[in-house]
Amino acid sequence: MKKIHHNTNGETALSASVLVLNKLFMAIKVVNVKRAFGLLYKNYAEVIAKDNGRFDSYDFIRWVDYSSNGGAREHDEFIHTPGLRIRVPRVIRLTFYDKVPKKKVKFNRKNILARDSYTCQYCGKKYSSSALSVDHVVPRSRGGSTSWTNIVACCHRCNTKKGGRLPREARMRLLKEPIAPKSNPTVSAKIKEEKYNLWKEFCSSGDHLAE
Repeated sequence: MKKIHHNTNGETALSASVLVLNKLFMAIKVVNVKRAFGLLYKNYAEVIAKDNGRFDSYDFIRWVDYSSNGGAREHDEFIHTPGLRIRVPRVIRLTFYDKVPKKKVKFNRKNILARDSYTCQYCGKKYSSSALSVDHVVPRSRGGSTSWTNIVACCHRCNTKKGGRLPREARMRLLKEPIAPKSNPTVSAKIKEEKYNLWKEFCSSGDHLAE
């Protein structure tokens, strides 16, 4: 049975994200660890790693060997099988793909919460993802659209309090007006984390990246 390394915050290594570069080393999207390993195993991609200030590339077999023999750093995560200990890559490069698809920021709950910094836009308190919902500022029953400019992160308590009313009718005020993000808010937030530090070598924000 496969053993999966858990982080100190309770997440598994498989919940990490991997930045994907095209053949020309341009960032194009973000995938989960399972997808990344699938691409590596089929030789569709190689790992890009940086050690001691130097970039190196590894195919799947070399990466497995490197994971077993290389030293682990503070933010490294590993997938464990009965016979292998494989480091979770942070960046992979597609070896045959040189196109740069134009991607719009995906409109979904995950990116809405990230755009609003996991903060209820009414009470101003920060919550975990599971403790937040999304709210239509102008209720759908009153013609409100399901769009970036009418959806905000909202805690369950404030959502219940507001109900099907406008904020002013419920005597509630938005922290800020919701807008459509110019870059992927989920990816932009991850770039700020220490374990995704390598991403900064290839992109400074979530522009044109999909997750």
